Amino acid sequence: MWDYEKIQVIEAAQELEKKGLVVGTAGNISLRLKDPEGRELLAITPSGRAYDSLKVDDIVVVDFAGQKVEGELKASIETPMHIEVLKARIKMNAVVHAHPAFCSAVAVAGMDIPPLIDEQVILIGGEIRVAEYAFPGTPELAKSAVAGLGPRNAVILANHGVLAVGRDTREALTFCELAEELAKIYTYALGMGKVNQLPAESVELLKAFFAATYG
Repeated sequence: MWDYEKIQVIEAAQELEKKGLVVGTAGNISLRLKDPEGRELLAITPSGRAYDSLKVDDIVVVDFAGQKVEGELKASIETPMHIEVLKARIKMNAVVHAHPAFCSAVAVAGMDIPPLIDEQVILIGGEIRVAEYAFPGTPELAKSAVAGLGPRNAVILANHGVLAVGRDTREALTFCELAEELAKIYTYALGMGKVNQLPAESVELLKAFFAATYG
């Protein structure tokens, strides 16, 4: 069941690896499912399985209590974080978590990425905050990710990586890529000795566009 949605998760996972946003089996992707019985479900990548070898039956379906509904493999260790993010962001259907180099550098430095370019505010919603550190796979990390994400579409996880949400897997992956590009821009600008943020009045106008699109 849900083969089409599982294929979307697989394709996004393979794209994540192809673009160099993860190494090995790191990272994870999930997609909210429509269930005829009305249950809240998501499809998520399995733990420790190479992305280029994933098959439809490898994708795990769990409910929002974390209980397995479909699949033989173990769901990603970060399943609790995906569940809590989708609970909090009801208009979003996909979550991408990755460990790209520049986002990870910002995560280690513990530096929020301020509004730097128009596209950042229009698509992500403003600054990209660094969520407080918590151990991987724990309820504490799930809570920290939700708090750091807030109404925006990407968050840096301290000493860990990045998480992005979208209305579908393609959009969530795009926002993950954008976060990495912004982390790179920020790192380079800091190295040049000067960071000019967007004017506050422009940020407010651009946030209005964001709110109208992503609510």
